[in-house]
Amino acid sequence: MSAARISAVMVSYRTGPVLFDSIRAVLSDPDIAELILVNHDNPTNVTVRLDTLDSAEPRLRVIHTGANLGFARGCNIGARAASGDLLLFLNPDTLIGRGTAALLASTVDALDVPAIVGARILNPDGSEQRGARRGELTLLSAALSFSGLARLLPGVRDFHRENEPLPAGPVEMPSVSGAAMMMSRASYRRLNGFDERYFLHVEDLDICKRTWRVGGKVVFEPRASLVHVGSTSCVNLVFVEWNKAAGLRRYFRTHAGTPARALLWLAGPLLTFALLSRAVLIRSGQRVVQTRQRLRARARLAQRRRSTGQ
Repeated sequence: MSAARISAVMVSYRTGPVLFDSIRAVLSDPDIAELILVNHDNPTNVTVRLDTLDSAEPRLRVIHTGANLGFARGCNIGARAASGDLLLFLNPDTLIGRGTAALLASTVDALDVPAIVGARILNPDGSEQRGARRGELTLLSAALSFSGLARLLPGVRDFHRENEPLPAGPVEMPSVSGAAMMMSRASYRRLNGFDERYFLHVEDLDICKRTWRVGGKVVFEPRASLVHVGSTSCVNLVFVEWNKAAGLRRYFRTHAGTPARALLWLAGPLLTFALLSRAVLIRSGQRVVQTRQRLRARARLAQRRRSTGQ
């Protein structure tokens, strides 16, 4: 493993109970020298528990911001407070195992500055999660991917690459996921950190794009894997998808060519509508499932009462 000290950085806003599982997983890895956790206005009971852990665990430092300042800004706050030569950015609902951070570090060390290395991200069932390895984001690739046409049209390569054969070792990739991303402090400084104009989502695609533009490399490391639980936050899905759409519009305004930017005035509202519609559909589906579960529970309770004569 690298002799450099590894600092893990997490940003948490109403993550849910899995946050503490994620913290324990990081602190169980002796290769990680410290965990900087940026607390973006979690509930009081969570904040009190974080402070208790902070007092008891010398490798944990909790920074309270008092408000939800956004993921990119939170990452920058954590990076500035970190002391390590290597920065490992992790989502607060990831479960990292021993050896993963060291493997990422050894891959980063083999690359010139600037460089970013992303881990293979798994679902709890062990399947590869969407987003860990991705192609180049363009208006066309976004439209084909979000519509599902990329998986239906022959000869079209999907923006998301999780269904492609898994490479045996590190491989260059247009973009990797900010849910599990490592870079050296020198790379972070060369890139000026995360762009804080992105509030939630797309900041990882942006920093990968900027890495390529200054002659650096973005690498997917398939041998380093961790579990991303996902969907643990109580944050409204419409809020999430709205910010995702805003991030995508900003990305295209910043990185797309002139013809694509000209199309953005039409594509932007359609993209926002599509993402918000998806959020509504997902939420509606969740409510249907919850209603069915409540009805089944009531039916079981009524049957139990009848059988006991109550």
